[in-house]
Amino acid sequence: MKHLEMLLRNVKRCYINIKKKQQDVLGFLEANKIDFKEMDIAANEDNRKWMRENVPGEKRPQNGIPLPPQIFNDELYCGDFEAFFNAKEDNGVYTFLGLAPPPGSKEAHQAAIIQNGEVPESDKGDLENIGENEAEKVEESVLRAIEPEEAAKEEEQPESKEKEEAEPVTEDEEEQPVTEEEDEEEPVTEDEDEVDES
Repeated sequence: MKHLEMLLRNVKRCYINIKKKQQDVLGFLEANKIDFKEMDIAANEDNRKWMRENVPGEKRPQNGIPLPPQIFNDELYCGDFEAFFNAKEDNGVYTFLGLAPPPGSKEAHQAAIIQNGEVPESDKGDLENIGENEAEKVEESVLRAIEPEEAAKEEEQPESKEKEEAEPVTEDEEEQPVTEEEDEEEPVTEDEDEVDES
């Protein structure tokens, strides 16, 4: 009897945990006025079957049965609750959902930074107003957005400047010897013409 009671407690905890996760997702969608359709898999076998078939293999748990909430945008799989939670923490839920972020949102701001590769002048003051962690996230997202070739170029430039600054210039280097080209450029005088003719 104790074994059955313990099993029922575990099932109840799992159910409560799933319910909390579902409420968190639904609460976010409602608060942000994102249209959605809730699919009940407990009462509808077709919905449960569809969910299990459409969660990608690499996203399934070890036992192979994905638990709700699983989030889809029509047929496109977005992710499970953990992926949703991480996207929410990183201000990337709209991207996670496959939606365009609303204008003026932090996510739209970050998307503009990533797309342009730099912080617009009008928004630099905003970076001072957000926390250090948020500013670091924005800075990291900009660095990730720069193509690897550009990042390599940026890394090479400071090194060459350091080399120039590191090597002191000697007096001998300041006085540059006259080259043959410079000799040719000097104007020829009449006296020199007479010497050449004789």
